[in-house]
Amino acid sequence: MSDKIKLTKVGKNELEKELRHLIDDVREEVKKQLAEARAQGDLSENADYDAARNRQAEVEGRIKEIEDILSNYELIDEEKSSKRKEGKVALGSNVTIRFLENGKEEKYMIVGTVESDPFNKKISNACPLGEALIGKSVGDVVEVKAKKTYKIEIVKVDA
Repeated sequence: MSDKIKLTKVGKNELEKELRHLIDDVREEVKKQLAEARAQGDLSENADYDAARNRQAEVEGRIKEIEDILSNYELIDEEKSSKRKEGKVALGSNVTIRFLENGKEEKYMIVGTVESDPFNKKISNACPLGEALIGKSVGDVVEVKAKKTYKIEIVKVDA
């Protein structure tokens, strides 16, 4: 079996909530859409039926994806992480960094790849910035090897 997928408690709860919504609500909604489209008659040129089948495939695919994740995950124990106790960046940490090029500060949460959401300041431990931060402490200056290499300073590490 492959490596375990790392999840925070919040991330696991969000996946479980999404799974329940897909199974209990969305799946039933799609079944109704399929039934309504079938009732229109000829399925060979029925755009509503094709759209409902496509939606069904998307929903079932996402349900399978979430079930696979939840059957092969490792919960990040944010309170007991030894690195976090030492004040080092670890999965689940909230990190404030300063970009040395322009002095701008940003705060990010380090999460596993499944929970990654850069638009909401959740970065994966596997992305260049996340990899550079893991195991580092406040005051460390880190070089991030991305398409364009840049340097940052760790300003603050929170649980």
